[in-house]
Amino acid sequence: MTKPTYSGIATLAKVGTATVERVLNGRGGVRPQTAARVIAAARALDWPGRLPETHRGLLLVEVIIVGPKATFFRRLAAAFRRIGASLDSSVQVQVTFFDPADAISVADHIRRPARPRAALIIASTYDPQIRPALAEQLASGLPIVEIVTPVLDGADFVGIDNYAVGRSAGYMLSRMCQASGTILAVCHSGAYQVHRDRVRGFSDFLAEKGRPDLNFSYAIFGLDDPGVMRRRMEAALSQWPDVVGVYSVGGQIRRSSTRCRARKPMCSMLDTN
Repeated sequence: MTKPTYSGIATLAKVGTATVERVLNGRGGVRPQTAARVIAAARALDWPGRLPETHRGLLLVEVIIVGPKATFFRRLAAAFRRIGASLDSSVQVQVTFFDPADAISVADHIRRPARPRAALIIASTYDPQIRPALAEQLASGLPIVEIVTPVLDGADFVGIDNYAVGRSAGYMLSRMCQASGTILAVCHSGAYQVHRDRVRGFSDFLAEKGRPDLNFSYAIFGLDDPGVMRRRMEAALSQWPDVVGVYSVGGQIRRSSTRCRARKPMCSMLDTN
């Protein structure tokens, strides 16, 4: 009897020889249905090698970003897509954006994804509806990595100490300011724990070790909307004409710098985005 070959198995399974090689060597990157045909054909032709009992197919790693499509999150998504493009074809990285105001949809997607996932990476706000959904998936054995903001106890977290970032910002800005007066903070909103931690660290440092001639008591929420930021910055500058420093908590500095520089040429600005 003729020894079976990749070519013979490919003909019987109606696939290419490269597909046969991937399946028989367990390299992945082949749809489960196609892999099943290849294994069945190899078995029918008495392939002498060991046949894989199962075929893993594609490994889907989903990245869920709960946030606006602002600069930071767009850059984050682009970075993950670049990483995905560099991986083996058996691993697919899928980036999914969600509106932070729609926590119900986020929780539902975490529990019932459109496709089975091998792992989950998530950047999310701390929400009472999202957290239980993540906990259920973690308990089921799904590997979960949180980024930007830690939400769930027990999950791996990749990020920085944002409270320390805020304290460092307080230290630097208090030394940058060239005059006495008011300091403002600007950020997206109070929805993100990362921003709250930075503002808290900033405020704590200024209260504990800052200069007595600098006053910080107000944070502007720009909501990543240029119009909102402009109006709120103008209102703040009218209320506190002695502004001498602005701390941008999360990349809002471009939208506030022009107004501040025009009104206060000596205003110091610091961005920790």
